Amino acid sequence: MGNDDSTRGRPLRSARWFRKDDLPGFVHRSTLAAAGWSREDLMTRPVVGILNTWSDINPCNSNLRALAQEVRTGILEAGGIPFEAPLMSLSENIIKPTSFPFRNLLAMEAEECIRAHPFDAVVLLGGCDKTQPALMMGAASAGVPFIFLASGPATPRSMTGGDLGNATGVWRLVDSLRAGKVSQCEFAAFERSIMGTPGHCAEMGTASTMAAIGEALGVALPGSSMVPAVDGRRNQIAREVGRRSARMAGEGGPRPHEILDARAFDNAITLLCAVGGSTNTIIHLLALAGRVGVPLTLDRFDEIARRVPLISNVQPAGEHLTERLMMAGGVPALLKTLAPLLHLDARTVDGRTLGEVIATAEVTDPDVIRPLDKPVKPGEPLVVVKGNLAPDGAVMKTCAADPKLLRHRGRAVVFEDVQTIADRIDDPALGIDENSVLILRNAGPVGAAMPEWGMLPIPRKLMERGVRDMLRISDARMSGTGYGAAVLHVSPEAAVGGPLALVRDGDIIELDVAARRLELCVAPEELERRRKEWQAPPGTHQRGYRKLYDQHIEQAHLGCDFDFLRGADEDTLPEGLFDGWVGGW
Repeated sequence: MGNDDSTRGRPLRSARWFRKDDLPGFVHRSTLAAAGWSREDLMTRPVVGILNTWSDINPCNSNLRALAQEVRTGILEAGGIPFEAPLMSLSENIIKPTSFPFRNLLAMEAEECIRAHPFDAVVLLGGCDKTQPALMMGAASAGVPFIFLASGPATPRSMTGGDLGNATGVWRLVDSLRAGKVSQCEFAAFERSIMGTPGHCAEMGTASTMAAIGEALGVALPGSSMVPAVDGRRNQIAREVGRRSARMAGEGGPRPHEILDARAFDNAITLLCAVGGSTNTIIHLLALAGRVGVPLTLDRFDEIARRVPLISNVQPAGEHLTERLMMAGGVPALLKTLAPLLHLDARTVDGRTLGEVIATAEVTDPDVIRPLDKPVKPGEPLVVVKGNLAPDGAVMKTCAADPKLLRHRGRAVVFEDVQTIADRIDDPALGIDENSVLILRNAGPVGAAMPEWGMLPIPRKLMERGVRDMLRISDARMSGTGYGAAVLHVSPEAAVGGPLALVRDGDIIELDVAARRLELCVAPEELERRRKEWQAPPGTHQRGYRKLYDQHIEQAHLGCDFDFLRGADEDTLPEGLFDGWVGGW
């Protein structure tokens, strides 16, 4: 990389800190002398930031400390200067009521961290599901070249009856417990064994989906997403990520807007459908697209889903865990199978086009990665439905639902919040039967910061009779590891006066997936009367970040980002003000 600070005719960002013989340059260089870097180092080498969401209260991310060291080694090997910056860590399993609202906070932290520091490129280290899109969103907005590396899937211990992932296994065991098929003792034994290693969920939940999506978007190295967290190959990948990031820093790119274009998002949606991935990914891709100015809508998801079969035989829509997908050829082999449906000329951080990346990939297990004409299940894996109950759309993972419920008409049973469900779902007085439609409202982005409450529990009496799925509708999200006939992200949500707020017990709800229709079968004049009677719930947050969140959060069909963060925004440090700044001296 030598002494040339020009990259494609554009100076390195770090040159504005380190490559000037003035007082600010002196301050910046001398400050970092204590970190072991000489004047010559800072004047001649590109700088790479390692944005690390490690935390020991977040086991999904607990191996990121070690991976950061490997990334650091790779950066040094390639002639760069590594600086690690700690960012907040979001554990979906620990943060109450949900980590979702803090996705935007982490995205803001990542963006401002990049802007404020002399990074020519950054490596993003994430694991648990919200840390991944948050880092991508922040880095995309900052406009600095970035490469993403996930912590990798955990390796759950096998249980009787087959491989059970960290979360899908929990949902299945809970159902069996409620149905009286599993004892409390057996459930306790499962608890002691399920979290065997660091790493994120080992099914195609949100974390695994987002990691795989990173490869399809072109912002992660090929084959990097499915290698388990405890596998030594992940350390090798981390070192190569470091090398590649240093080359990107020295070359000045590719920059986010050169990779994250409409082709990249089409490819990501195609992969999402092929793996039967998490519906949460839809929200994250919408938000990320909004950051780079790509006009992505829910309709585009449905258009692509109509032509993409479910070909990845991975839980929760299939049988296996993600390690089997890696052994079958990983995401590159999956993308090669999908090649006729992809934009193969899309760019990647690897330096090649997507077509070049997948040229040598091979499928080694045709049961795990199926041919396009032999899908795991028939029909579209994901759908977007609209109607008078969801004017701006709602989403459904049809590949994880009982096919009998994809066309359904039933009586609504309405719950105002999740506590009411917990208190009353088994109450015989509710008169719930297998044809009922369970409604949860006030759980959207404004109502409750959109927690993963959309997989409403089935009443115990029905579970004991063998009922394993019912139609459930909410403005909430659902864990990517979950399953069942759940219509999610109903937009606009109830808390802002969306039609879901007007549903009453006993109303007839109609779902017709083939027609993409979700209807509340109530006369328009009656709905108008109810609308006039409706009152918005009072705000619950009077200060801090959550007040800001409530004031600026967008609806689900827009990606739940903040309204003031949409649109591409390149690196905009004010030249004159910055160059004259002397810091704390």
